Amino acid sequence: MIGRSNQQPYGNHLETNMPIYLPSWGQNRIYAYLLYANAAMFGLCILMDPFHVNITWNPFQFLTPSDRVLVMMGATGTLPIDRLHRWWSLLAANYLHGGLMHLLFNMAALRQLVYLVVDAFGPARMIVIFTSSGIIGFLVSYYAGIVLTIGASAGLCGLMGACLSLALQVGGDEGRLLLRQIGAWAIGIFIFGLLVPGINNWGHAGGMAGGYLLAWLTGHRMQRPESIIETGLAWICIGMTGITLFYAVISTLLYRLGE
Repeated sequence: MIGRSNQQPYGNHLETNMPIYLPSWGQNRIYAYLLYANAAMFGLCILMDPFHVNITWNPFQFLTPSDRVLVMMGATGTLPIDRLHRWWSLLAANYLHGGLMHLLFNMAALRQLVYLVVDAFGPARMIVIFTSSGIIGFLVSYYAGIVLTIGASAGLCGLMGACLSLALQVGGDEGRLLLRQIGAWAIGIFIFGLLVPGINNWGHAGGMAGGYLLAWLTGHRMQRPESIIETGLAWICIGMTGITLFYAVISTLLYRLGE
């Protein structure tokens, strides 16, 4: 995990006014919304098919929803996209998790990354980077032939990629410190993915590359404040996410009630 010490090396440089249309969107609120969305989708996956939830002593598989429900709720990959034509699953899959431990790990990492990326880039850019890099990561894994995949890890790796971009752009002691922190975490994630079966390293790599590129293109708050266009893009991401998740829940619920 990336520790957040009381000394924030970029804090004094990055004190920039929030964009006018997102005046109160601080780190706590953004993280809370993402946490609630992920927790709600996980709970709904359990409730949609409670008799097929995996109950085991293995902590990595405890409270695993059934594959059937995960596909209906928006799991992505070659199976949902090629056979069911669910391209919207590239977005929905970012809010689904394969077990309680999977959810807790990702939400713990998300909390630390949200604070750092919002502080460095601003709330609108953070939302755009998280949403877009998650889609990019799953798109890469789709073309790599991954059959079925879920999790916020692609978007999380996108935020890590943004931090790597920030470290290289800032340079100096601050940049090197951030590069060591994020770089060590990135290496750990990919080593873990190589050792543990079922980890979507293609999604991780694609998300990280997408986040790095987006952060490089948009720049950070030391270079310029967020624009109205970036704020508008953030609202588009929020709207698309809300509509997609709502459709996933309602369509799954109607299907289950009709059985």
